[in-house]
Amino acid sequence: MRTNETPHYDASVNTTGCCPKFNPGGWDDQELHFTDKPFVRATTHSVMHVPVNMGSVFARASEHIDDAGASAEGQYIVLSRDLSPWTSEHLFSISKAVPGEEMTTLTGDFITKVFEGAFEQVRGWHEEMLELARQRNPKAADVYFFYTTCPKCAAAYGKNYVVGVAKIA
Repeated sequence: MRTNETPHYDASVNTTGCCPKFNPGGWDDQELHFTDKPFVRATTHSVMHVPVNMGSVFARASEHIDDAGASAEGQYIVLSRDLSPWTSEHLFSISKAVPGEEMTTLTGDFITKVFEGAFEQVRGWHEEMLELARQRNPKAADVYFFYTTCPKCAAAYGKNYVVGVAKIA
């Protein structure tokens, strides 16, 4: 994969009017290479790792990204990780700075794995991603997840795809 690119995000099928149907083709077993890749950074509140305000935070960040014309067309990804049982971090890929939002960058090499199943499986997926990453770098510790659809859309489409993204360098 070229620097600062992700697999193509096909948003052409959207029967829910909310989240596009995720096509996992091309997302599994990829290597991503980021050098100062720009992201909007947002945080959500959780109760023992269960998000409580994710919908409103994602709606706000997405609106600001759209208003700024900063959408990363075809390169959409939101990297999420728990910072504690009470807080999660979300990095929204963008093409340029977004007023009113916290900006950050990400640099490193990452591997991906596509999972399908319920949110309750994330703990096991996290361990699997750490194991995969540590096969390449014994000190690897950063794991993110790309939740490709909201729970309502996952139910409507009949699949809940989640992409694990682990930093290896």
